[in-house]
Amino acid sequence: VDIVDQKRVVVDGPESVTGVRRHMMPVKRLSLTDFKATISRGAHEKSLRLALEKDGIMQKWSATSWAKKVTAKEVRAKMTDFERF
Repeated sequence: VDIVDQKRVVVDGPESVTGVRRHMMPVKRLSLTDFKATISRGAHEKSLRLALEKDGIMQKWSATSWAKKVTAKEVRAKMTDFERF
């Protein structure tokens, strides 16, 4: 959402859509994708949510193999012994 300095940025999910709260994060921990939403610098959560819906970013993300792997990992982690075997 915004650039703090050369090594840190402010990221936002928004939490209601992605579960990511607004926080500062080092640039070296970011993993960029090809998806882009058109927002202004320092955008609020509401405008970010509307831009994600308008551009269909979450639908595009859920169709990627990376998102499918993350979902499968979460499902596997929540399984009990009875479900596993």
